[in-house]
Amino acid sequence: MPPTDDLLSVDGRSASGYTFPAMVQQDSAKTAPSVLQNIPLVVTILLLLDSLHFVFARLLRIYLPPVQAALFVLGFATVETAVFLAWRREIQLNVLRQNMWFFATIGLLVAAATSLSFTSVRYVDAGTASMLAQTSILFALVFGLFWLREKLHQVELVGAGVALIGIFVISFQPGDVLRLGSLLVLASSFLYALHAAVVKRYGQEIDFANFFLFRVGSTSFFLLLFLAGQGSWQQPSGVAWLVLLLVATVDVVCSRVLYYLALRRLQMSHHAILLTLSPVIAVLWSLLLFREVPTWQGFLGGTAVLLGVIIVNWWRQRMATRNL
Repeated sequence: MPPTDDLLSVDGRSASGYTFPAMVQQDSAKTAPSVLQNIPLVVTILLLLDSLHFVFARLLRIYLPPVQAALFVLGFATVETAVFLAWRREIQLNVLRQNMWFFATIGLLVAAATSLSFTSVRYVDAGTASMLAQTSILFALVFGLFWLREKLHQVELVGAGVALIGIFVISFQPGDVLRLGSLLVLASSFLYALHAAVVKRYGQEIDFANFFLFRVGSTSFFLLLFLAGQGSWQQPSGVAWLVLLLVATVDVVCSRVLYYLALRRLQMSHHAILLTLSPVIAVLWSLLLFREVPTWQGFLGGTAVLLGVIIVNWWRQRMATRNL
């Protein structure tokens, strides 16, 4: 799922922090828990989980219609989060009351984005969908630069541009540009990037545990409204229930917690650039699970994505060294 603060997804080879530049490390000291201080580790795990979103979406299409599958996934995630916070006695309903419009806004955006992404894999393969979903990087950079007033150096913009070129090389292969599935993914990416910008702008000070609970809860509410509007229902099988529980735990609870934790500690633009590594991991998942070998365009585009991230990271490290 694409795949909305505190989280993030980034790839790396080491949990020590040296794999990522200052972009990833700059705000790690703000977090008290030692595990959450290690933003490179958070980002690495997030990338691995984030890259599974369209793989899970394609798997679920075997069992349920897209909107119903999305509803059950988010519903399970809401229950899991609520049980955990209730056990710790940390649920604060006043957070929901005081931020009702905020949660309604991001809930609607994420519900729409999730429904579109789950629907898209009926028309386009998971690998292409994952690549296309990275157009959210472009949307996020625009929101970060012009709405959140974040700043990127010219070298960073060059790195971001190279990464985006790689995404387009991978994504817009012959026959995919005008396909319905591709358009659905693009729409989903825009809505999810908009949700991330809203969270970054208005959700920074909200208690994280309750923010996440009411985020998944509000998303489930709007998915329920979508399903009611469709008027369709299919009884899940026993295996389907197990798959739904797995996807809810991995693709929502674990992946999105990390996504928001990283988002709260990084500039939105940096967060977005690092996420360009997600489709590279998705290609590896496709190779491992489906024996799908990337085309030459896939290899070329993936190389460009990595090069763009390296450029940005190199510049951040250089600036960090100068400031020492």
